[in-house]
Amino acid sequence: MFCASDQESFTNCRCVWVNGPIIVGAGPSGLAVAACLKDHGVPFIVLEKANCIASLWQNRTYNRLKLHLPKKFCELPKLPFPEKFPKYPSKNQFIEYLELYGKHFEISPRFNEWVQWAKYDEICGLWRVKSERSGGGEVEYICRWLVVATGENAESVVPEIEGIGEFGGQVIHVCDYKSGEDYRGKKVLVVGCGNSGMEVCLDLCNHHAIPSMVVRSSIHVLPREIFGKSTFETAAFLMKWLPLWLVDKLLLVFSWWVLGNTKNYGLKRPPIGPLELKNNHGKTPVLDTGALEKIRAGEIKVVRGIKRFLPGIVELVDGDNLEVDSVILATGYHSNVPSWLQESDFFSRNGFPKHPFPNNWKGKKGLYAVGFSRRGLSGASLDATRIAEDIGRLWKEETKHTKPSLPAT
Repeated sequence: MFCASDQESFTNCRCVWVNGPIIVGAGPSGLAVAACLKDHGVPFIVLEKANCIASLWQNRTYNRLKLHLPKKFCELPKLPFPEKFPKYPSKNQFIEYLELYGKHFEISPRFNEWVQWAKYDEICGLWRVKSERSGGGEVEYICRWLVVATGENAESVVPEIEGIGEFGGQVIHVCDYKSGEDYRGKKVLVVGCGNSGMEVCLDLCNHHAIPSMVVRSSIHVLPREIFGKSTFETAAFLMKWLPLWLVDKLLLVFSWWVLGNTKNYGLKRPPIGPLELKNNHGKTPVLDTGALEKIRAGEIKVVRGIKRFLPGIVELVDGDNLEVDSVILATGYHSNVPSWLQESDFFSRNGFPKHPFPNNWKGKKGLYAVGFSRRGLSGASLDATRIAEDIGRLWKEETKHTKPSLPAT
């Protein structure tokens, strides 16, 4: 079977039948699905466009990054973190864990394979997945099931801001930021006040840079821990007994007691509680790891939205002008699913499943999604377990009918 229409392209393109699902993406979500499928005895192939597992963590994160939640809430299925790891593992420790995870379950992704498109063939009732290898050549895979594991944060979001091309200083996305060491003594504008923006500002302060942080809208800042317990753990416990709205109110009372009134520092809270905002709009609250203290001390300056850039200057919406040397865009990430998956029933235009959690993991015709629940690694682990159980059940039913029967004796 050829995937090319002419003989000349045959040498660069071939078709491969996959006796099981194809998993697109070798991040934590893809690894979790692969491990669970192993447990069910289902063969699979993992396609990854980068040259390593968890490329977002390995290549596009800053050095001081740590897990914001305790490790017990970030474990992938069937293998816990090493006991020697601290409560909040570092970036390098998390990468080490993922590499151990892949080796333990003998997961061997096909690296440097960039999926160009994937579509369901109605005639043969199978998925066709076209990939391009970095060294040259194309492959078209044919499979019964397709698992989308490229995640919520596949591509960086770079906003268009008037005059940024004439600014003259360095402008990077936070995915290219590593350490504040390169910014020592410089005036740095950090655009974005989420967890990444806050931590980058803190890191800049620790390296004696002079950061300003753009806060365009309201934001929930919560302490990472309340009474010695992680805020996430406290919220999860309270949710077992109390309605969401009441848990939100309690979290805000605890936060006021620990952090004070954040409005006094230019950080106005939204009218919707942190859990409701996360569930309904996917906006994650900031878990403070020290940035708020720097804001109180005036070491991190909070500024309003940007109107435009001028050479060496940023003009703010309130009319103030700010001299800056560099700009770091902590403006988030988005899904890249619409760029390659030719399907419109399950995924919406923003690259997320149309149905919210807990019905976000399974589509029609053998299509699945993992890591799109907006519930972090614990949500991805739950998705992976459900997907593997579903495919495992179908796999056993189909293979049961293909086994040759022995003659009666």
